[in-house]
Amino acid sequence: MRRMEFKMERRGLLAEGQKVTVTEGLLPSNYYYTIDPSYAMSANIPFRNRLKCRSGVVEKIVENDRGFYVTVCFDEPEVDAS
Repeated sequence: MRRMEFKMERRGLLAEGQKVTVTEGLLPSNYYYTIDPSYAMSANIPFRNRLKCRSGVVEKIVENDRGFYVTVCFDEPEVDAS
C-alpha cells in the first residue's frame, strides 16, 4: 500500500475509512494531487514518484497547530523516498 499525506484546511471535510478520488495537477517539474472536490492537497511529488491509482481510502486524520493532515492509502506499491 502506498500512503500519501494531504493538507486539509477545515475540520469535518473527510472521515477515516472514507473512499476518496484524487485529481492530478501538473507543475513544470512536479505533480500534485487534490482530493476531490478540493478537500485537501498533497505536497509536490517528483515525476518519478507519480501516483498511478486515482482512488484510495482515508487511513487517518491528524490535527496539529498547522492544520489537518490526511493520510490516504492507495492500492499500489510504496515508493522509495530517496
